[in-house]
Amino acid sequence: MTAENLSSVAGAMAEKTRARMLVALMDGRAWTARELARHACVAASTASEHLHRLVDSGLVIEHRQGRHRYIRIAGTRVAAALESVAALGNQPDTPVRSLRESTIKSQLGRARTCYDHLAGALGIAITEALVQQRILVDESLELTSDGMAWFSETLQSPFLPGRRPATRACLDWTERRLHLAGAAGAHILTVFNERQWVRPKRSSRALIVTPAGSRTLKRLLQIEFASG
Repeated sequence: MTAENLSSVAGAMAEKTRARMLVALMDGRAWTARELARHACVAASTASEHLHRLVDSGLVIEHRQGRHRYIRIAGTRVAAALESVAALGNQPDTPVRSLRESTIKSQLGRARTCYDHLAGALGIAITEALVQQRILVDESLELTSDGMAWFSETLQSPFLPGRRPATRACLDWTERRLHLAGAAGAHILTVFNERQWVRPKRSSRALIVTPAGSRTLKRLLQIEFASG
């Protein structure tokens, strides 16, 4: 680590418009430059300047397809760093000015994506249940001897971590507690999406737990988590 590297990355994240773009991109999707400009409430030309800074800092990557310019977070390490930095902040909550803002805030706190894994109250509940069932080791969230089999057999979907860490502890910025990330966290979110146990809220990182998802949480993990 050098002071110059730290200063460059911190400066890229610190400006509020760029911060809004990074938060939006934490849903794991590729956004167009136009979509990010609209989300950040800035002109397309202004958004382009900010995106150049984010690309140059290594926080995001871009891909051009035809006339469109697609932007995404530059991998799991960047996503983990952004979530950790957000959780370290101790700024008071921004005052809620409308019913819509209040609803979005509540939904994000309840269940959301954290790049490629589950976060919020749902992510914490699943992590704690896996610890209680001795699938994960407390604190470190490493897999126990029975953990690998649980992810493949109980979820009925082959679990192949590949080169990335099988598990990683991610500090949740709303709950201020650790939730499961890494290949195992991504595997759970993939399965939940494929089986339609959760579904995304439009234009938000928030997730809705379906009735089937609520029943599954109770059956597999003894978690009482209402649908909706």
